[in-house]
Amino acid sequence: MTLYRIDPFRRMERLMDAMDRLMESSVVPVSDTRQRGVRIPLNVKAEDDAFVITAWVPGLEADDLHIEVLEDTVVLEGEFKAPEAEGLLLQEIPVGPFKRVITLPTPLEPGKAEAELTDGVLTLRLPKADAVRPKEIKVVAKK
Repeated sequence: MTLYRIDPFRRMERLMDAMDRLMESSVVPVSDTRQRGVRIPLNVKAEDDAFVITAWVPGLEADDLHIEVLEDTVVLEGEFKAPEAEGLLLQEIPVGPFKRVITLPTPLEPGKAEAELTDGVLTLRLPKADAVRPKEIKVVAKK
């Protein structure tokens, strides 16, 4: 009978290395726009009858944004313009195009969607399709 000494930390380290290799090999190439683009932060909230997406887009005007809704997918596109570069010592403000594609769990009603831009915060309200909304059934008692 042979006894093996097991080092749990070494096993965990090997497992983490294997996971890193797996993740690196499974990375799907993305389009040029996304590689060079800016990633805008956003939140998605589910309500009974709609989804509400809130995105930070500071410095953009309503005309700078393009929003598309198709079935259960929402596409937010725009571009942050470069500030005047003369005398610039440090640049941390994002510059360039962005595109976010959000797939939601249920179909939407694109014709009833509402978008509002206030102080650099985009709020997009996307009603769920009638077919997937909860229906209240009234119970009638018979005597």
